[in-house]
Amino acid sequence: MSTEDEATGIPAPEGITEIIDTDYEIGQDNVEGQVGPFGFDVHNPVFMVSGLCIVAFVFYALALPEQAASIFGWLRPWLTSTFDWFFISAANVFVLFCLFLIVSPWGKIRLGGREATPDFSYSGWFAMLFAAGMGIGLMFFGVLEPVYHMAISSPLGTPSPFDADGNLIPANVELAKEMGLAGTIYHWGLHPWAIYAVVALALALFSYNKGLPLTIRSAFHPIFGDRIWGWTGHFIDILAVFATLFGLATSLGFGAQQANAGLNHVFGIPVGIPTQVILITCITGIALVSVLRGLDGGVKVLSEINMGIATLLLLFVLLAGPTMLIFTDFGEGLVAYVKDLVPLSNPIGRTDDAYRQGWTAFYWAWWISWSPFVGMFIARVSRGRTVREFMICVLLIPSLVCVLWMAVFGGVAIDQVLTDPANSAVKAQVIDSYNPPLSLFAMLEGLPLSSITSVIAIVLVIVFFVTSSDSGSLVIDTITAGGKIDAPVPQRVFWATFEGAVAIVLLIGGGLTALQAMVISTGLPFTLVLLLMCWAILQGLRSEPR
Repeated sequence: MSTEDEATGIPAPEGITEIIDTDYEIGQDNVEGQVGPFGFDVHNPVFMVSGLCIVAFVFYALALPEQAASIFGWLRPWLTSTFDWFFISAANVFVLFCLFLIVSPWGKIRLGGREATPDFSYSGWFAMLFAAGMGIGLMFFGVLEPVYHMAISSPLGTPSPFDADGNLIPANVELAKEMGLAGTIYHWGLHPWAIYAVVALALALFSYNKGLPLTIRSAFHPIFGDRIWGWTGHFIDILAVFATLFGLATSLGFGAQQANAGLNHVFGIPVGIPTQVILITCITGIALVSVLRGLDGGVKVLSEINMGIATLLLLFVLLAGPTMLIFTDFGEGLVAYVKDLVPLSNPIGRTDDAYRQGWTAFYWAWWISWSPFVGMFIARVSRGRTVREFMICVLLIPSLVCVLWMAVFGGVAIDQVLTDPANSAVKAQVIDSYNPPLSLFAMLEGLPLSSITSVIAIVLVIVFFVTSSDSGSLVIDTITAGGKIDAPVPQRVFWATFEGAVAIVLLIGGGLTALQAMVISTGLPFTLVLLLMCWAILQGLRSEPR
């Protein structure tokens, strides 16, 4: 027999009714928070500790930029070379866990209860998933990564198609091309979306089905019990804020550099830190407007605009490029990914350090840092879905779309490199001089109407930039307010502003190396949080009525 929690109206399963009611009341006291100066809703120590630490970090990096740059430059390679095995192993656990839930009897459980219905249509839901989850990354790495893996990083020791003098080696071309796509798809397929799905499912399950506040600590009730309302829970939420903020800052830094490169390519605007600081400042201002409009009026509208523009650009590149070759690359890349998934996922006994440590370890740390942000955002828009529907849509469908994106943009770029290496702008920017932010525009330069499509690409990067900052600040705001969805406006403005500030000081204090160092350093401890979260999800699903 089930009873209904008076505070939420959500049915509580037999056997845990009393626990949920008690904890929810405790959680509600925390959610209410304390209204402090400037209208902030201070949620016990979480807002104060995380806010003060972020402010202190910004002032340190601005006051001692050379010292900060030196620390960041050492930190990134040390973390990736020391803990690459841990990141790869943990990501494998998340994929297997998600696939298990799809086929398990628990897949029938509905997020929000048996009578819950979805809040958004499939089109709106998918749009928000992509805009929040991988928008800037797809734009930045869609051309860069397939070409780089084909020619330089050599996943699994695959030989390069170029010799030391830059001449093609015909015998190596097909295998290198195939592995370039497979190595890229590995970073954008099942593993990152499994990381997001674990956090999103945990938050949705314990919020919508158990009646607990929508915050990271709620997922750990089966493990820590009432201690989630004390310093154990405070620590988890503070760590989630740090991971989210630095994960977002990394994406904003990538976006700023790519937008700057595009503006230079099209309009001749100088490339450099001052321009990128101005870009981050202006785009953060636009994001503030979207933040104030809320989820439906801001994030949802911009996400749908994103999807529309991205689809048009994808179709243009598909039709203007070698269309049949792209479809062939899509199939061959997918087959190669499936064939090499186990070797690529193996953390030991490999010699491809440049790929495994320089790319895979960084990516898994980046996705894990993003997981509180993307996971909570997905949870907020996924009420009413069954666990099986949720996992299939969040895990499998986005992975296929990412494969298509990489096959189109990466396939066209690889074709340009291999067809005419001497005159390929992509080869010049990725292989010869390594200028990542310009790689997308170099590929578009080899297609018709490049002046128009380059402007569209700049707009798309900027809009992705805005939606990431917008949705990220809403999520951080929810965490620091203890799960309160509609926290005070000044608090949302604070977090949106400091997201931009952190991205700026990291660019000043070491560029991409600093951004990557901080995302790995916060992703490392949060990996342990996600592993514990898998166990908590199982306990939560077991307590659900069949």
